[in-house]
Amino acid sequence: MVSFEMNDRKKIGMGLTGFGIFFSFLGIIFFFDMGLLAMGNILFFSGVTLTIGLKSSMQFFMKRQNIKGTISFGVGFFFVVIGWPILGMILEAYGFIVLFSGFWPTLAVFLQKIPVLGWLFQQPYVRSFLDRYRGRRVPV
Repeated sequence: MVSFEMNDRKKIGMGLTGFGIFFSFLGIIFFFDMGLLAMGNILFFSGVTLTIGLKSSMQFFMKRQNIKGTISFGVGFFFVVIGWPILGMILEAYGFIVLFSGFWPTLAVFLQKIPVLGWLFQQPYVRSFLDRYRGRRVPV
């Protein structure tokens, strides 16, 4: 059963996930620095695991529809570690999009509730784009 309470483990997981995204961003800004990218990947993965739990993480990453994304993310991480950060980040980005493509409609609804961004997302061109892809996974 999934618990929505925010205990200490989930708080630490959210912090690690945030630091993972921050370190990955810094690694990209500093011309694909391998150390920062690898640290960002480790922090992101451990943060997601702590936030949703080990069993849920394994179920999420091993789902049949997420296997391509999981393998792509893992191979991309391997390429970052062995010294090919640009190819690794391309593979990781593809894996991230495939893994988390089911969350884009939820993210779009959340962004529509933010005051300034909500107005932007209510514009006809953006809204028609969102309506076209709402509820569909990215084709793989």
